[in-house]
Amino acid sequence: MGDLLPAADSGGDGVNAGPLAVLLEDPEVTDVLVNGVQVWVDRGDGLTRSQITMGSHEEVRRLAQRLAAACGRRLDDGSPYVDGQLSDGSRLHAVLPPIATGGPYLSLRTFRLRARPLDELVAAPLAQLLSAVVVARLSFLISGGTGSGKTTLLNAMLATISARERIVVVEDAAELNPAHPHVLGLQARPSNVEGAGAVCLSDLVRQALRMRPDRLVVGECRGVEVVDLLSALNTGHEGGASTIHANTSADVAVRLETLGLLGGLPLPALRAQVAAAFQVVIHLRRTSAGREPAEICLLRRSGPGGALTMWPVWSSEAGLGPAASQLARMLTARSVRPPAWLQP
Repeated sequence: MGDLLPAADSGGDGVNAGPLAVLLEDPEVTDVLVNGVQVWVDRGDGLTRSQITMGSHEEVRRLAQRLAAACGRRLDDGSPYVDGQLSDGSRLHAVLPPIATGGPYLSLRTFRLRARPLDELVAAPLAQLLSAVVVARLSFLISGGTGSGKTTLLNAMLATISARERIVVVEDAAELNPAHPHVLGLQARPSNVEGAGAVCLSDLVRQALRMRPDRLVVGECRGVEVVDLLSALNTGHEGGASTIHANTSADVAVRLETLGLLGGLPLPALRAQVAAAFQVVIHLRRTSAGREPAEICLLRRSGPGGALTMWPVWSSEAGLGPAASQLARMLTARSVRPPAWLQP
């Protein structure tokens, strides 16, 4: 029911990437990977070997070090791996030998996210439902594997928020840029070469709460910052959103519990906070045909110990699920008219 299409605008102001520049300037390219001298590229439909080949391992090492320096990071034998963000927003990761046994290895994820309307990404009936979820101020999680379109969909959903609302976005690396007139972005910062100056996502979530957000958005739940996000969403900040890596919608609950436990929350309290903080889970998948929504579920507690479970609203394979009428009631209770197709 509608593919999630990769973004296709040209990427930023470019980087000094040597022979890889032609790939990074290609508007269809999402990832460029270098394994030794081999170059692989992803244009949204899986990895393929590029006709470009690097001249030598030493050339790759010099390129990786130049890109790392452009990020303000160090890459050498004493610090043989690096993660950074280039000036055009592209993400860099590099590893040097002997850690990289066949290396050097270089990974570049291009920054091409542009504001795209929701109905370009999903079929009209789903766009109608997702817009209703946003308008009703139901907090939601977008889940999926790497490259499944989570950030692209979140960007589009945030653009449907009323222009009278203030959105504060917290990210590890700035990617979201919704077409909305009142968005504030906070970006985490790694420590410098002396090991000082780090600003983590947990710090930024706490700062965001002091900025009078109508909507609090964390680009990705990936660590202990989930505890601060749960606390925020349970203290009057409705309509929040985030993304999370998960292979299936059923894995979302396990991922949230794992992250929350790492943050020091006891399991019973964690389950109660998650169930109260997030109402809707939208799971995406990447197939040979493209990126598409696979399921929409409600997050609820059930069974012994109040375990977190997914209650299906809709799936691409089975259509409407048992939670469809419940979501319709939730929307109605918030004075938002549910789509007619949601009520069989």
